[in-house]
Amino acid sequence: MEIGTALSAAWSSGISVYAVLATLGMAGRFDLIEGPSALQNWWVIGVALALFLVEFVIDKIAYLDSAWDAIHTLIRPAVGGWIVANTIDTTLPTGTAAAIGVALALSSHGAKAATRALVNTSPEPASNVVVSLIEDGAVAAVMALALAYPRVAGVVAVVLGLVSAVVAVVLARFVRRLVATMRRRSRQRRERTENRR
Repeated sequence: MEIGTALSAAWSSGISVYAVLATLGMAGRFDLIEGPSALQNWWVIGVALALFLVEFVIDKIAYLDSAWDAIHTLIRPAVGGWIVANTIDTTLPTGTAAAIGVALALSSHGAKAATRALVNTSPEPASNVVVSLIEDGAVAAVMALALAYPRVAGVVAVVLGLVSAVVAVVLARFVRRLVATMRRRSRQRRERTENRR
């Protein structure tokens, strides 16, 4: 697997890890890439596709999506690191390659989780579905680019990683302030209600 494909897959893993694993498995199986042989077994592809379908549904339900993200906080970056560490097209030491993969996956995972925490404060359910479909589309586009033009995709993945990291930090701070404000208002309402009694 070329380094550009691996970097793109690592970034995409932070959003939809099972779609990425299934894509790499099928691409390797059909000789589109020289991917990790472990992913090319049909049962691995089948399990990845089944988990992707579960994730596809859960990802569109408010609060369940955030719970799913919390569960995958270790899984997505670990897979991102594993993918980059197992690429054949790099002279980087394995530890350095793994760290780069972890950082890319963690940046996109952080941006996704922070975005979902913000979207979940909205009372209507449509925004979750729209945001989830945009994320799915972004992963599909990045992975298609990774298979067709690995070098271009690698540059795109690094840029997306930097943007994701900034978005994750900014949104996490905003969500923290928003939650603190909501708690303060809730406490004030409770106090007013108790004073009326």
